[in-house]
Amino acid sequence: MKKQSSGSGSTKPANTVLPYQTPRLRDHYLLGKKLGQGQFGTTYLCIHKTTNAHFACKSIPKRKLLCREDYDDVWREIQIMHHLSEHPNVVQIKGTYEDSVFVHLVMELCAGGELFDRIVAKGHYSEREAAKLIKTIVSVVEGCHSLGVMHRDLKPENFLFDTDGDDAKLMATDFGLSVFYKPGQYLSDVVGSPYYVAPEVLLKHYGPEIDVWSAGVILYILLSGVPPFWAETESGIFKQILQGKLDFESDPWPSISDSAKDLIRKMLERDPRRRISAHEVLCHPWIVDDTVAPDKPLDSAVLSRLKHFCAMNKLKKMALRVIAERLSEEEIGGLKELFKMIDTDESGTITFEELKVGLKRVGSQLMESEIKALMDAADIDNNGTIEYEMVVVTSPSMSYNRPAKSLV
Repeated sequence: MKKQSSGSGSTKPANTVLPYQTPRLRDHYLLGKKLGQGQFGTTYLCIHKTTNAHFACKSIPKRKLLCREDYDDVWREIQIMHHLSEHPNVVQIKGTYEDSVFVHLVMELCAGGELFDRIVAKGHYSEREAAKLIKTIVSVVEGCHSLGVMHRDLKPENFLFDTDGDDAKLMATDFGLSVFYKPGQYLSDVVGSPYYVAPEVLLKHYGPEIDVWSAGVILYILLSGVPPFWAETESGIFKQILQGKLDFESDPWPSISDSAKDLIRKMLERDPRRRISAHEVLCHPWIVDDTVAPDKPLDSAVLSRLKHFCAMNKLKKMALRVIAERLSEEEIGGLKELFKMIDTDESGTITFEELKVGLKRVGSQLMESEIKALMDAADIDNNGTIEYEMVVVTSPSMSYNRPAKSLV
């Protein structure tokens, strides 16, 4: 694949992201508590000194930008966020700042939590509510495609609610793997997240249709609580994506409307030439007609499976973050080995104390409150332990051409 142009039209020094000078972030903002952590950057609460308005600030340390291409990738993310700024469900970028150590992206604050977490916390939802959520997600996809942007990493974690209120809006938040594309252009670099990646990405020849596939996977999980293509290993997941059969026989699918299943089949069509487009998804009866998607609550088992799926993803992210911060894959020998090392009594489960002591031993700087929050999320049956054998040992994101861009 050809190198993506940063599109700035100007020559930048080798160690800068922005093609212009900026004031210092701290001249205008106060940085508050940490809101999130990725492999490349940390997101903080950010308060404007003059107006006291609250924002989110994603701070990227330049020491993690290892080559000119990494700098260009950050600049492209900034450009794409500006490019999509008119869409009502895309997080607004408010400003960018750069100094000798960091690049800062100040953005609209989304304080309402992640998509799946919100559903689990609510305790019940219906097909009709799922239709509204997928309508928002696919409207973002349609907006991207109409402006020549391919998202390439659609997943539930990249959608947050803007507030805690009942009328909260669902917002797309992460465009770190997004690229500009031209009609008829095909890409070949393998990026995305294992459960959500389209088959043609694995075959290294793809276009914008991949985003509809990823949205189809999200819809399948919304209605069943589990991914459509699943295995114990990353390679097994990929084999299922390329060859596996969609399961519409197991619970809860017999009680899900035929219209919903019809839409999923069309979104998860393996041949991208025959796959439904984002615009066609938005015109589907299940999305358009309020009477087609039933308003009765889905089976409670769906929410239970969804809670488990979320918890396992959080646990994987924590483990991968520890590895990314302190140790190489070779030193750890894989996630399962990390958990085994923490599981000092070899019971197959991890207690809070084991988790806290074990993480400290491998050099993690996670705060006790973060470990407790992780424990609460991953302890599905509320017995005070994590059954780590349930963790599917796969990375939440991948980029085979650029391992450094595997975002946790």
